[in-house]
Amino acid sequence: MSNLRLLIFGMADNKNRRAVCAAVADILRQERISRKMSLATVAEKAGISYQMVGFVERQERNPTLDTVLRICEAIGIDAVDVLKRATQAIKK
Repeated sequence: MSNLRLLIFGMADNKNRRAVCAAVADILRQERISRKMSLATVAEKAGISYQMVGFVERQERNPTLDTVLRICEAIGIDAVDVLKRATQAIKK
């Protein structure tokens, strides 16, 4: 079984899923800020509204996988790496 499958199947309970989602949102925001990118810049590159990027970062919306992939690509980060980092963060 691949490492990604183990990561996903290891998030069986709701508490862990919510924690991973929160960690993903934090990572996306941190990475955007570290690259000195505005919400508008990420949104334009991702083809979504800047409001949606903000909603995702503030955990006010649960984005689709497509939206997460678009944001990651716009920022220039690997979505699988983000998920791995998020799952590692909740284990600490």
